[in-house]
Amino acid sequence: MTLAEPGKDELAEIATFGYERARDELVNVVKMLEQGGLDLDDSLALWERGEALANRCEEHLAGARKRVEDALSHGESEND
Repeated sequence: MTLAEPGKDELAEIATFGYERARDELVNVVKMLEQGGLDLDDSLALWERGEALANRCEEHLAGARKRVEDALSHGESEND
């Protein structure tokens, strides 16, 4: 099994993923890495993809956190 090193196109595609898709693909990457049996280059390429997917999930979570904080502060200012 040979995996291509994630290129700019693939990483750009990950930037378009919704949270659920990025999370699901990250889960698959982790499973593949845990199973082992890949050579070093393939493992590194898969790990790099996992990092990009994890970063995408973090972006979504940070955005959601900000929306909640903004909604809470907006609600507090209306009660003043």
